[in-house]
Amino acid sequence: MAIAPIFKKAYWSLAIAGGLYFAFISLLLNGWIQRQAFYAHKIHTTWLHDPNRPEQFGFLKNQVQQFDISTPDGEVLWGWHVLPLTLYAENERAVTGQTNGAEDYENSWAFKLLAEDPESRLIIYFHGNAGTVAQGWRTDTYRAITAGASNKIHILTVDYRGYGKSTGSPTEAGLITDGITLIKYAMEVARIPPERIVIVGQSLGSAVATAAAEHFVLEDAVEFRCLVLCAAFSDVPTLMSTYTIGGLVPILSPLRPYPFLSQFFANRIQETWFTFARLANLVRRSKNVNVHLIHATNDYDIPWSHSNTLFHAAANATSAEGLTFKQIDAVKTKVDFGESGWTNFWKTVQADGGRKIIRQDVVKHGGHNRVVTYPVVAKAVFNAFYMES
Repeated sequence: MAIAPIFKKAYWSLAIAGGLYFAFISLLLNGWIQRQAFYAHKIHTTWLHDPNRPEQFGFLKNQVQQFDISTPDGEVLWGWHVLPLTLYAENERAVTGQTNGAEDYENSWAFKLLAEDPESRLIIYFHGNAGTVAQGWRTDTYRAITAGASNKIHILTVDYRGYGKSTGSPTEAGLITDGITLIKYAMEVARIPPERIVIVGQSLGSAVATAAAEHFVLEDAVEFRCLVLCAAFSDVPTLMSTYTIGGLVPILSPLRPYPFLSQFFANRIQETWFTFARLANLVRRSKNVNVHLIHATNDYDIPWSHSNTLFHAAANATSAEGLTFKQIDAVKTKVDFGESGWTNFWKTVQADGGRKIIRQDVVKHGGHNRVVTYPVVAKAVFNAFYMES
């Protein structure tokens, strides 16, 4: 007799939980709420530190020069220029003796050391969602990914519109404009040629990086040294079907047993970010292209299967006839590094002499955010700049 009340309580608990879940995902049908949840630009963890004072994040005095640039649609983006450590040490007296603000960036020693050195190299870094350029592991990332050549590799990074001190509100089209604006600034104002630029994106930043790189190939036939995508996702509808907030709270994955409902919500996602299609188009339209995908198997935010989708989309785009997943897997080169993970490699030489290189490093550690600070990313940058593929 005591069993019935237990089942009754369980029934009502499940009913309430289900009702709350459907109320939650119903809110996501609203475009404004979708953008707030996806971009999370109002959420940051730097309450006790000020991004205006990079020294609070462990940088040396004036090792980070702040700057701002304007977009074609009237927004102002705020960012950091991180000097490579050895170069900073060699010019410490001059660098620390200046007090240039963001508005006077082009008169700073940091800008001069980047723009006037024909051997300088530049990483243009696009960060993930939430916070600012100083969020979480991002400051450690800047120190780590320049380690291969700490006298030559500079970093430029900005907060997208609506993030940090940048003006405006984030949208897919807006963030792509921001990415294009930063790259144009590097090439046209700092006068860094594309063969000395590696574009690195992490998570959301991988989608921005891909879209911006695709723009330059399509509009100007400009090809960069390498495109490095860390913890990337193939597209937002697919991501939402697998994504869990903090690795615990699912978004649309509970609907997978109900294809109609899954498709209903997927079709109403407004910011789609079809990165797999943009990456394929970039590879297809390039003469020479170097794409490097990096993902951790213990990434609980974006499953590493997204990296597989991107690898196959890029490899497929090297063939005019098209290739199946099975054909690509049969031909690609795979190297197993044991506990470190494994590498998939795809390289083609085109009839016009162009080379298309797609590499995927899958590592077993690093999660979603910390993996960008690991040597696998610094090595990818170093190889792109200094090693012949």
